[in-house]
Amino acid sequence: MTPRLACLAALALGATILTACGAEETTASGAAGTDAITVENCGEKVTVDEPLTELYAYDGGIISIALAAGARDELVAVTGLARDKQLLELAYPQDRVDELRVVGEDQPTLETVLAVKPQMMFAGWGYGFDESRNLLPETLHEQDIATYLLSETCRQEDGDRGTMDAWTALRTDLLNIGELTGHRETAEKVVTDIEERREALESAPNPAKEPTAFLFDSGTDAIFTSGSFGGPQAIFDTAGVTNATGDVEDTWTEVGWERIAAANPDVIYFVDYPGQSYEEKVKVLKSNPASRDLPAVKENRFVNLPYAMWVSGPLNIDAAEWVRRSLEHFGIVPDSGIEPTLDITDLTNLDGNEWLR
Repeated sequence: MTPRLACLAALALGATILTACGAEETTASGAAGTDAITVENCGEKVTVDEPLTELYAYDGGIISIALAAGARDELVAVTGLARDKQLLELAYPQDRVDELRVVGEDQPTLETVLAVKPQMMFAGWGYGFDESRNLLPETLHEQDIATYLLSETCRQEDGDRGTMDAWTALRTDLLNIGELTGHRETAEKVVTDIEERREALESAPNPAKEPTAFLFDSGTDAIFTSGSFGGPQAIFDTAGVTNATGDVEDTWTEVGWERIAAANPDVIYFVDYPGQSYEEKVKVLKSNPASRDLPAVKENRFVNLPYAMWVSGPLNIDAAEWVRRSLEHFGIVPDSGIEPTLDITDLTNLDGNEWLR
């Protein structure tokens, strides 16, 4: 096994604090001292001399990781909060989400990050870091800004994203961000809570034949969905449903319309995300020849959940509880007696969810 693969194997087994993987190292400030904190991130070591006090985060899922890990006071700035603000205020009422400093537009730019000048930027490939916009980890390193990559977006050798299963990626990020910001115990409590709720869901009674779910993020000519390394895979696995695109070894990706036709899913799940409304998604499904005659489409078995519940983050466990609830509502799986921990029924930006009212 190569050193890189050995590191990834250790990471997949749950290791978060590694000191000898032979990987490139980035630091938040100069040479590491004896009290330095080192974590493993996408096959590389990230070191800070002492717990971070200035963390900049992009995207609702990534912001939720920082909040859950106890790093609210270390979040000096965020970008991409607007679409998930209501959900995060509901999930983290004690964390003054409405007082977070929001900078930039929907996506960060190099200029935005340099204006904030944080000790570290927490983002990911396709979640802030992007070659086309010249916002890259190495560019920030040249400006003495350390970076931490969302583990869901760690790159494979061919450039696709995903090197570990989604629950391992989430656990890794929660513990690493907790460690880097001096809140390890808080992060460990969150991880324990997630594991206990996972165990309850995975122990729930299931039918003889596992139902199938299809995640429809958006689509017209093709469908944007999620493969085996994305947060939805973890959600569906835990809720007791087969991910129709689980054979695609990537995180978020496009597939052809023939995939939804072949899957004939029991329920179609939507990502509540700007660009294509709930009504528009239903309309395209009811008009496309590949999907219009599917029983799930004809019977309106649609479930719309917020973006930050689908992308990698601690709210994945809440999504799993709501997926299970939806399957029970449609009579597809037996009643489990499990009540979702986070009550999202009053979220005003979720259209089409009459089933959960």
